[in-house]
Amino acid sequence: MSTAQSARKAMLERVRAKPGADDPAVAERRAARQAVSTAREARLAEREAAKVAEQTREAAEREAQQAAEQEQRLAQEANEVVERAQRAERQVALEAEQKAARDARYAARKARK
Repeated sequence: MSTAQSARKAMLERVRAKPGADDPAVAERRAARQAVSTAREARLAEREAAKVAEQTREAAEREAQQAAEQEQRLAQEANEVVERAQRAERQVALEAEQKAARDARYAARKARK
């Protein structure tokens, strides 16, 4: 009995010995925990902002790359159109030369007769 009673007394004294909510040491620990929590939230917010900035930068790079690729495709298509037009012009000129040569040969034959 006396052991149980002394144990209860010891527990009661420990509870009474605990500092109250208005104790400066408790307030200091609470302020320290609050400061750590605030610093952690600031680091998280900073990390999130950096992540958003990185995503924005990557999106801008992708858009710029796509625009450059589109511009390159358009330039290549324009070059192909110009090349086809030049080939067609050369073909027309060649046909005209061949016709002129044929006509000249025909006229020469007619002149000999």
